[in-house]
Amino acid sequence: MALNLGDLQIHSPAFDPLERIPECYVYDADNISPPVEWSGAPPDTKEFALICHDPDAPLPYGFTHWVVYGIPADITGIAEGEGKKAFTEGTTGYGEQGWGGPAPPPGHGPHHYYFWLYALDKVLNLKPGLTREQLLDAIADHVTVQARLVGIYEL
Repeated sequence: MALNLGDLQIHSPAFDPLERIPECYVYDADNISPPVEWSGAPPDTKEFALICHDPDAPLPYGFTHWVVYGIPADITGIAEGEGKKAFTEGTTGYGEQGWGGPAPPPGHGPHHYYFWLYALDKVLNLKPGLTREQLLDAIADHVTVQARLVGIYEL
């Protein structure tokens, strides 16, 4: 997949870029998905996909915390805890669908949680349960622009 940068912006009202993700979103706490909002999508956007991934996890490919897709083009955010109710969700590194919050190994240092938002040029009608890798393969030829937000969490 090529890197496609443009005017698309993603942020969260719950935490600032490169700031700590609040406890309520942590896997061993309330484990609710954080709110995310976006703007600046190209006019030809047909749908969005969102992935939250921790490349700092001590695993060969990091750890995936959220895979959401089939988000209609007229949507500009996902409210706190809304993912499961409104959109198609894939499988996390926990082997579950839906949000799986941060849970880095104690003493492993700060982990960075990349929320990648992808604007797509086609409605793909993908089945539920895709992994991060499967979703990236499916959308690779349809990403018109992407943006990211990075939050941090450490035990």
